[in-house]
Amino acid sequence: MNHSTEQGYAEQLDQLIETEAKVNKTKAEIKKHEKLIKQIVESKSLKKTARLRKLTSSNKEKDIYIKNLEEEIMTYHFKLSTLKEESDRLRMQMQRFDYESIWRYAKNKKDNGEIIELLNQYINQHSIADENFNHLLQSVARIFSSEPYEYKKHIYQKLFEVLKEKTPEFMVRSAFSNDNFSLKKVASYRASLTNRMRQYQIIGELPEMLLDDKKTAYRFMESQQVRIPWSSSESYTYKQIPQQANMVIKPVDGAGGRGVYIVNDINDIINVKNAERLSNWDLLLNRMEKDILENRVEKDQWIIEELILENKNDKIPARDIKFYCFYGQVGLVLEIIRTPETKYCWWDAEGNRVFTGKYNNSLFEGTGVSNDEMELAAQISSLIPAPFIRIDFLKSEDGLVFGEFTPKPGNYDEFDNETDELLGNYFLKAQGKLEYDLINGKQFLDYKKIKQIANNGSAG
Repeated sequence: MNHSTEQGYAEQLDQLIETEAKVNKTKAEIKKHEKLIKQIVESKSLKKTARLRKLTSSNKEKDIYIKNLEEEIMTYHFKLSTLKEESDRLRMQMQRFDYESIWRYAKNKKDNGEIIELLNQYINQHSIADENFNHLLQSVARIFSSEPYEYKKHIYQKLFEVLKEKTPEFMVRSAFSNDNFSLKKVASYRASLTNRMRQYQIIGELPEMLLDDKKTAYRFMESQQVRIPWSSSESYTYKQIPQQANMVIKPVDGAGGRGVYIVNDINDIINVKNAERLSNWDLLLNRMEKDILENRVEKDQWIIEELILENKNDKIPARDIKFYCFYGQVGLVLEIIRTPETKYCWWDAEGNRVFTGKYNNSLFEGTGVSNDEMELAAQISSLIPAPFIRIDFLKSEDGLVFGEFTPKPGNYDEFDNETDELLGNYFLKAQGKLEYDLINGKQFLDYKKIKQIANNGSAG
């Protein structure tokens, strides 16, 4: 069953479940009204209007009646005022705002000295709303636990997608009962990667973090006969960087293109993060100093690398090719061009162009990657005892040149839910496969050699 057919079938089930419920409700309401009509007919209902008839002849009762109405109106005005305050809070929960609007709202609260009160209020409200929401979803699950199989399956799949890691045990149990429901929708790349970083905090070491070091990464790729760019063996402060052409300046610790500069010549420099062209060395130093002061770069330590070009004659910088790898399997590929402005293109494991929710306003139609390039990335990732690592390359005139390993991609939380689920399942599959291989004695000898060299270097 293809995606469109599945979606159509799901919509039909939605309509069927709702229609059956409405029919049953209508039948119940008809019976209820029939009973009520019978009671009214059989009662002495005219006696109930006696008070209203008396009002036409008694001014005193009129005054009392009007006063009671006025008091009731005042009560409603008070309630309305209270509801107005409550509605401001509810709008933030119910209405979709763009990020900039919410940022300005929060900044205004910060400037007015109200941010802590706001934060505490929303944390408390979120906690209550989240608990109520989860209880509601769990209640729906229990209500449908005794419904026909197709209805139950349909509702459970909807709930798995929302509940994720908060899925209650009785629903998980259904995946291992005669129902055999899939837990595919509970997977989350965001959750998996965040938990992985928590592991790193607890243990202090993870296999993939070793390769976050540029020099160690280069040694590892050289051992696999993968081309790497020339790179300086020492780091510099921004004022110490030699003035020379055909190089790339990078911060020792950086991500997302922040603090990266392409130097075609000393009067032709590109700020990679925003594609700004700098016409002289003094401007470059000014931008690098600003990177440090505004914390785009953590510290004043930089390295220089060989400039890799996609087209040497036209001085077109090599495009980035970033493989999201899950222990021997590529799940996603990101292609980036940096000039004349930064643009992005996503590819799935089958080489189809896809949308992921990231960079939706800055997309272009890329050229993609070959099967051999996909297999190279997958093969390298299978040599690293980690469920996930991103392997970044530059695409030169002569093919792929290794850039770096990225254990934790920047802003990995920005993928849409569909992509988050897809990558989450890749992560879980890789984790299971890795554990199986370790239990069955896989040695990861190339990785261990590089680790030993790195550890000896640290000890020295």
